[in-house]
Amino acid sequence: MAGAHKTIAAPRHLFSDTKAAGASTAGMKAYLAAALIAPLTAACAIIPDTPRGNGDAASQGSAVAIGSPVWAGDAILTPLAIIEDTRCPADVQCFHGGELTVSTRIAATHWTQTAPLTLGDPYEVMGRTYVLATAAPLPTAGGDIPAGDYRFVFERQ
Repeated sequence: MAGAHKTIAAPRHLFSDTKAAGASTAGMKAYLAAALIAPLTAACAIIPDTPRGNGDAASQGSAVAIGSPVWAGDAILTPLAIIEDTRCPADVQCFHGGELTVSTRIAATHWTQTAPLTLGDPYEVMGRTYVLATAAPLPTAGGDIPAGDYRFVFERQ
């Protein structure tokens, strides 16, 4: 019996209808894929597409103090410190209006930057434009404004 091979053939009824066999295989592949993916997606956390902030940020358009975050479009802006306030005092007539510049943290979903924002001047970062729109109070000839008395309104343009 040297050289004799015995061939085993699958029963014909298993693959007599090739369309049915293909559908069965495709269905099994889909089931297997779903069975493998389901445990992976169940373990995923849903993280909102918003910037991180320490506590609640004020709503857009709100006047905020130093250290208080506020929404401006899809970012959170936080005034950190007064860099300079050379604005003309309210009770004095000046030839030059002066400037107010505030160190401001701008935090969006995947980035954070600290930038000097000057009152009324647009500041562009990551394709977005922000402006320090208003600041109060106005200086007086009598002296400096305590940092805690300032209030700022930021806008996204």
